[in-house]
Amino acid sequence: MTDTEGAVGAPVASEAPVTKLGPKDRHRRITDRVLAVGQVTIEELVQELGVSQMTVHRDLDALEHQGWLRKVRGGATATPSALFESTARRRGSEQVAAKEAICAAALALAEPGQAVIIDDSSTALPLARSLSSRGAFTVITNSLQVINELAEEPDIRVIALGGEYHAGFNAFLGMSTADNARSFRADLAFLSTSAVDDGRCYHQVQENVLVKRALMAAARRRVLLVDHTKFGRQALYGLAPLTDFDLVISDGRLPQGERDALQSLGVRYELAMEGSRRE
Repeated sequence: MTDTEGAVGAPVASEAPVTKLGPKDRHRRITDRVLAVGQVTIEELVQELGVSQMTVHRDLDALEHQGWLRKVRGGATATPSALFESTARRRGSEQVAAKEAICAAALALAEPGQAVIIDDSSTALPLARSLSSRGAFTVITNSLQVINELAEEPDIRVIALGGEYHAGFNAFLGMSTADNARSFRADLAFLSTSAVDDGRCYHQVQENVLVKRALMAAARRRVLLVDHTKFGRQALYGLAPLTDFDLVISDGRLPQGERDALQSLGVRYELAMEGSRRE
């Protein structure tokens, strides 16, 4: 009997099967890696994920379409705007206190019985969570997270805007979503954006811009919720000038220079202080 043979009747030892990741988990791993280090090669992803080059190419195509990276020869690099926008779950953990203060100020604008638009931004999520405490509302949204948050609230009627689902934003985006939005007329729209520069809003994903513009057009009053870290940043696609919003709400850490710029442009704005309470 050779060293490589097992004893008669004894089971031959074998390696445990490797558990392969599904597309959703692979996309999350790739996005986290690219955003962490700036670039990654296809061979590195093949080794790390245990999949074929063809599968990696398909994953990179999907993530490029969502705006998180740019495919290059032999790998992928993070898009400059994606480096600060990151993923939905990372965005949700940033500037939490500022976003809560901004949404507390925004909540005071909503009157029971109104139809309210809430977009897919992490900034507006605290507003959705608090809305039921103020009374009965109709909420129109493209955000899957907002839909899930409000689905079981008895006083909230939820109208979901369908379309193509984008995992990076946990939302429905694109032309069909925008077309659906245009069929409604709401009292208020609460939206956010990736970047504010020189009196204009910008976003890094074209499909998101299409939907946000449609949501703006579907409301009588438009309120921009944007924390101080978004000012002075850049993103690829222009959304709208700040003057297209009836009110801009930011937080108390907005630099004085940005406040002066808003005032000089004739933008109506409000600063929400962290830790303040509203009745």
